[in-house]
Amino acid sequence: MRIITGIYKGRHFDIPKTFKARPTTDFAKENIFNVLNGYIDLDGVSALDLFSGTGSISLELLSRGCASVISVEADRDHHAFIKQCLAKLGTDKCVPLRGDVFRFIKSCRQQFDFIFADPPYALPELPTLPHMIMERGMLKPGGVFVFEHGKHNSFTDVPGFIEHRAYGSVNFSLFKRAEDIGQNADE
Repeated sequence: MRIITGIYKGRHFDIPKTFKARPTTDFAKENIFNVLNGYIDLDGVSALDLFSGTGSISLELLSRGCASVISVEADRDHHAFIKQCLAKLGTDKCVPLRGDVFRFIKSCRQQFDFIFADPPYALPELPTLPHMIMERGMLKPGGVFVFEHGKHNSFTDVPGFIEHRAYGSVNFSLFKRAEDIGQNADE
Protein backbone atom coordinates (compact mmCIF):
# COMPACT_ATOMS: atom_id res chain seq x y z
CA MET A 1 0.00 0.00 0.00
CA ARG A 2 1.38 3.40 -0.92
CA ILE A 3 0.44 7.03 -0.50
CA ILE A 4 -0.03 8.60 -3.93
CA THR A 5 0.53 12.31 -3.37
CA GLY A 6 0.95 15.06 -0.80
CA ILE A 7 3.34 15.42 2.11
CA TYR A 8 3.72 11.64 2.58
CA LYS A 9 3.89 10.88 -1.16
CA GLY A 10 5.57 7.58 -1.95
CA ARG A 11 5.46 6.17 1.57
CA HIS A 12 4.87 2.41 1.51
CA PHE A 13 3.28 0.19 4.14
CA ASP A 14 3.37 -3.58 3.93
CA ILE A 15 -0.05 -5.08 4.60
CA PRO A 16 0.07 -8.41 6.45
CA LYS A 17 -0.91 -11.30 4.19
CA THR A 18 -3.44 -12.46 6.79
CA PHE A 19 -5.61 -9.36 6.27
CA LYS A 20 -9.09 -9.82 4.82
CA ALA A 21 -9.34 -6.18 3.73
CA ARG A 22 -8.87 -5.25 0.11
CA PRO A 23 -7.46 -1.73 -0.08
CA THR A 24 -8.77 0.52 -2.83
CA THR A 25 -6.42 -0.01 -5.78
CA ASP A 26 -3.88 2.72 -6.49
CA PHE A 27 -5.46 3.18 -9.93
CA ALA A 28 -8.97 3.69 -8.52
CA LYS A 29 -7.70 5.80 -5.60
CA GLU A 30 -5.70 8.12 -7.85
CA ASN A 31 -8.61 8.55 -10.25
CA ILE A 32 -11.25 9.26 -7.61
CA PHE A 33 -9.00 11.82 -5.93
CA ASN A 34 -8.50 13.50 -9.33
CA VAL A 35 -12.30 13.70 -9.68
CA LEU A 36 -12.58 15.10 -6.14
CA ASN A 37 -10.30 18.01 -7.06
CA GLY A 38 -13.26 19.44 -8.97
CA TYR A 39 -15.54 19.24 -5.93
CA ILE A 40 -13.49 19.95 -2.81
CA ASP A 41 -10.13 21.27 -1.64
CA LEU A 42 -9.02 18.79 1.02
CA ASP A 43 -6.50 21.17 2.57
CA GLY A 44 -7.57 21.97 6.13
CA VAL A 45 -10.84 20.01 6.10
CA SER A 46 -12.32 17.48 8.51
CA ALA A 47 -12.75 13.97 7.13
CA LEU A 48 -14.37 10.70 8.11
CA ASP A 49 -13.18 7.33 6.76
CA LEU A 50 -15.73 4.56 7.38
CA PHE A 51 -14.77 0.88 7.07
CA SER A 52 -11.15 2.03 7.01
CA GLY A 53 -9.69 -1.43 6.42
CA THR A 54 -5.96 -0.89 5.99
CA GLY A 55 -6.22 2.87 6.48
CA SER A 56 -5.17 3.61 2.91
CA ILE A 57 -7.76 6.37 2.42
CA SER A 58 -7.15 7.92 5.86
CA LEU A 59 -3.42 8.11 5.16
CA GLU A 60 -4.05 9.61 1.72
CA LEU A 61 -6.37 12.22 3.24
CA LEU A 62 -3.74 13.20 5.80
CA SER A 63 -1.09 13.41 3.10
CA ARG A 64 -3.34 15.70 1.06
CA GLY A 65 -3.67 18.17 3.93
CA CYS A 66 -6.80 17.25 5.89
CA ALA A 67 -6.72 18.96 9.28
CA SER A 68 -8.38 16.00 10.99
CA VAL A 69 -9.50 12.50 10.08
CA ILE A 70 -11.61 10.04 12.03
CA SER A 71 -10.99 6.49 10.90
CA VAL A 72 -13.58 3.87 11.90
CA GLU A 73 -12.71 0.17 11.61
CA ALA A 74 -14.23 -2.80 13.45
CA ASP A 75 -11.49 -5.38 12.91
CA ARG A 76 -8.96 -5.43 15.78
CA ASP A 77 -5.94 -6.27 13.60
CA HIS A 78 -6.80 -3.69 10.94
CA HIS A 79 -7.31 -1.03 13.62
CA ALA A 80 -3.91 -1.89 15.13
CA PHE A 81 -2.31 -1.68 11.66
CA ILE A 82 -3.79 1.79 11.09
CA LYS A 83 -2.43 2.95 14.45
CA GLN A 84 0.97 1.52 13.50
CA CYS A 85 0.97 3.41 10.16
CA LEU A 86 0.01 6.66 11.88
CA ALA A 87 2.84 6.20 14.38
CA LYS A 88 5.30 5.69 11.50
CA LEU A 89 4.11 8.96 9.97
CA GLY A 90 4.35 10.69 13.35
CA THR A 91 0.98 12.39 13.01
CA ASP A 92 -1.75 12.97 15.55
CA LYS A 93 -4.26 14.39 13.05
CA CYS A 94 -6.08 11.08 12.75
CA VAL A 95 -8.22 9.45 15.43
CA PRO A 96 -8.46 5.72 14.68
CA LEU A 97 -11.60 4.34 16.30
CA ARG A 98 -12.24 0.63 16.66
CA GLY A 99 -15.93 0.00 16.43
CA ASP A 100 -19.06 -0.74 14.46
CA VAL A 101 -19.68 1.79 11.68
CA PHE A 102 -23.46 1.63 12.03
CA ARG A 103 -23.28 2.41 15.76
CA PHE A 104 -20.86 5.24 15.00
CA ILE A 105 -23.23 6.73 12.41
CA LYS A 106 -26.23 6.49 14.76
CA SER A 107 -24.39 8.21 17.62
CA CYS A 108 -22.35 10.73 15.61
CA ARG A 109 -23.21 14.37 16.28
CA GLN A 110 -20.36 15.78 14.22
CA GLN A 111 -20.40 17.02 10.63
CA PHE A 112 -17.56 16.55 8.16
CA ASP A 113 -16.31 18.28 5.03
CA PHE A 114 -15.50 14.92 3.47
CA ILE A 115 -16.75 11.39 4.11
CA PHE A 116 -15.43 8.22 2.47
CA ALA A 117 -17.05 4.82 3.01
CA ASP A 118 -15.71 1.54 1.65
CA PRO A 119 -17.80 -1.26 3.16
CA PRO A 120 -17.30 -4.90 2.22
CA TYR A 121 -19.14 -5.31 -1.09
CA ALA A 122 -21.06 -8.31 0.27
CA LEU A 123 -22.29 -6.45 3.36
CA PRO A 124 -26.09 -7.00 3.55
CA GLU A 125 -26.67 -3.43 4.83
CA LEU A 126 -24.55 -1.86 2.06
CA PRO A 127 -27.56 -0.46 0.13
CA THR A 128 -28.77 1.44 3.22
CA LEU A 129 -25.50 3.27 3.98
CA PRO A 130 -25.75 6.27 1.63
CA HIS A 131 -29.31 6.94 2.83
CA MET A 132 -28.20 6.74 6.48
CA ILE A 133 -25.29 9.13 6.04
CA MET A 134 -27.27 11.65 4.03
CA GLU A 135 -30.34 11.50 6.32
CA ARG A 136 -28.19 11.97 9.44
CA GLY A 137 -26.88 15.29 8.06
CA MET A 138 -23.25 14.25 8.51
CA LEU A 139 -21.96 16.53 5.73
CA LYS A 140 -21.11 20.16 6.33
CA PRO A 141 -22.30 22.70 3.75
CA GLY A 142 -20.23 22.17 0.60
CA GLY A 143 -19.10 18.74 1.83
CA VAL A 144 -18.66 15.65 -0.32
CA PHE A 145 -19.41 11.99 0.42
CA VAL A 146 -17.75 9.23 -1.63
CA PHE A 147 -19.19 5.73 -1.41
CA GLU A 148 -17.20 2.79 -2.81
CA HIS A 149 -19.26 -0.21 -3.89
CA GLY A 150 -19.51 -3.07 -6.35
CA LYS A 151 -20.87 -2.85 -9.88
CA HIS A 152 -24.27 -4.34 -8.97
CA ASN A 153 -25.36 -1.35 -6.90
CA SER A 154 -26.84 1.93 -8.08
CA PHE A 155 -27.40 4.90 -5.81
CA THR A 156 -28.74 7.42 -8.32
CA ASP A 157 -32.01 7.61 -6.34
CA VAL A 158 -30.35 8.73 -3.09
CA PRO A 159 -30.94 12.45 -2.38
CA GLY A 160 -27.71 14.31 -2.98
CA PHE A 161 -26.33 11.91 -5.62
CA ILE A 162 -24.16 13.83 -8.10
CA GLU A 163 -22.01 11.36 -10.00
CA HIS A 164 -20.97 7.73 -10.52
CA ARG A 165 -17.47 6.63 -11.55
CA ALA A 166 -16.19 3.13 -12.31
CA TYR A 167 -12.56 2.01 -12.45
CA GLY A 168 -12.46 -1.68 -13.29
CA SER A 169 -14.51 -3.48 -10.64
CA VAL A 170 -14.36 -0.51 -8.28
CA ASN A 171 -17.37 1.83 -8.35
CA PHE A 172 -17.77 5.16 -6.62
CA SER A 173 -20.96 7.14 -6.07
CA LEU A 174 -20.49 10.78 -5.08
CA PHE A 175 -22.93 12.83 -3.04
CA LYS A 176 -23.39 16.39 -1.79
CA ARG A 177 -26.07 17.73 0.50
CA ALA A 178 -29.28 18.16 -1.49
CA GLU A 179 -29.37 21.82 -0.34
CA ASP A 180 -25.93 22.40 -1.88
CA ILE A 181 -26.97 20.88 -5.20
CA GLY A 182 -30.06 23.11 -5.28
CA GLN A 183 -27.94 26.20 -4.62
CA ASN A 184 -25.55 25.30 -7.43
CA ALA A 185 -28.45 24.90 -9.84
CA ASP A 186 -29.74 28.38 -8.91
CA GLU A 187 -26.40 30.11 -9.51
